[in-house]
Amino acid sequence: MEKKKKFSISLTTQILLATIGGLVFGSIVGPWASNLKFIGDIFLRLIQMSVVILVMSAVAGAVGSGDGQDVGKMGFHTFKWIIGFTVFSAALGVALSLIVKPGLGIDLSSAEEIAETTVASASLQETLTNFVPTNVIQAMAEGSMVPCIVFALFFGVAMGQYTKHTGNRNIADFVVGINSIITNIIKIVMTVAPIGIFCLLANVAGSTGFKVIIPMLKFLGVLLVGDAIQFLVFGPLTATLCKVNLFKMPKKFAKMSIMAVTTTSGAICLPTKMEDAVEKFGVSRKVADFTGPITMSMNSCGAAQCYVVAIFFMAQATGVELSVYQMGMAILLSCLMCMGTISVPGGSVIVYTFLASSLGLSMDSIAVLIGIDWFAGMFRTLMNVDVDVMVGMLVANKIGELDRDVYNEKKTVKYAK
Repeated sequence: MEKKKKFSISLTTQILLATIGGLVFGSIVGPWASNLKFIGDIFLRLIQMSVVILVMSAVAGAVGSGDGQDVGKMGFHTFKWIIGFTVFSAALGVALSLIVKPGLGIDLSSAEEIAETTVASASLQETLTNFVPTNVIQAMAEGSMVPCIVFALFFGVAMGQYTKHTGNRNIADFVVGINSIITNIIKIVMTVAPIGIFCLLANVAGSTGFKVIIPMLKFLGVLLVGDAIQFLVFGPLTATLCKVNLFKMPKKFAKMSIMAVTTTSGAICLPTKMEDAVEKFGVSRKVADFTGPITMSMNSCGAAQCYVVAIFFMAQATGVELSVYQMGMAILLSCLMCMGTISVPGGSVIVYTFLASSLGLSMDSIAVLIGIDWFAGMFRTLMNVDVDVMVGMLVANKIGELDRDVYNEKKTVKYAK
């Protein structure tokens, strides 16, 4: 007698339903929904507690398992696409800002005072210097991703040399084992993702509300149009170079895209992104482990566009006419600030302050940007996360590590057993 198939809903569908349910519930109950925020925070912390170890073990394992030539090729092609995509995004932000003028007509008199938080704006030299950790344990404790990746790269190279010279794979196997265990922890945590996302969005809808976005619709509209243009450019480009079917991409991007929009955090999306890159897009585990953490910290197409638009918004809202030199600096600074900036919700506040002070713009408009930052974060993170996978596909294709049978759903693979 055949067993009846159990009715099941995919995690992607559950998250989508939780997104809609959270927004509706929060809108109905209002400020009371803030009582649920702690549940969403616990979900975010459950993911965040594993991200640093996941990043370091993935990068070290990917680098240590290949020869120097493989690592060099992966690194070159990864940063080639990161730079190309990011500069395009920033330039697109300039063009759209000049056309739409998102800062015109904004009344700053209603902007709330920024909370008394002193944000130190580090110089470019300090930013680059801080990429190299003095204490990797401290960097791990603080969740500073780029210093952790730098250490993991050196550790992976040294581990590869040790394994090659001694033939002893104990350390390499240990690192790969740790990565698999952390991946399994995150899989367990992801089973409660719909609950966490429901609570997070109920809080946003109930506490922040949507009325805050009405004066800023032009600003958010620029980000939406910019994301759409980038998808229309980057998607076909990736599909053409990788020789895959473009029209299969949207469905494959669905789960990570929903995660990106609902959590607004590249770090929270990292495990899902790496897993889907391998299981849905056909990127090899080696390439996904290498490009995933690096692109999370350094490839920020959505953020680059958002920061440029924010600069123009701050200038236009206060009646400042940006010179050609300042526009060039806007692109440069926005691209540089994408390298290793905070990849958690709210981290952009530091960037806004840095950009305003660097270009001599008034801080008054930052309060308005902070008010809608969660909504802007949806567009930033969506673009960041999806383009990260495209970079992984392009790198994998270049070094012969892209499995088109997996992409075309002719065979299945698992990221972790």
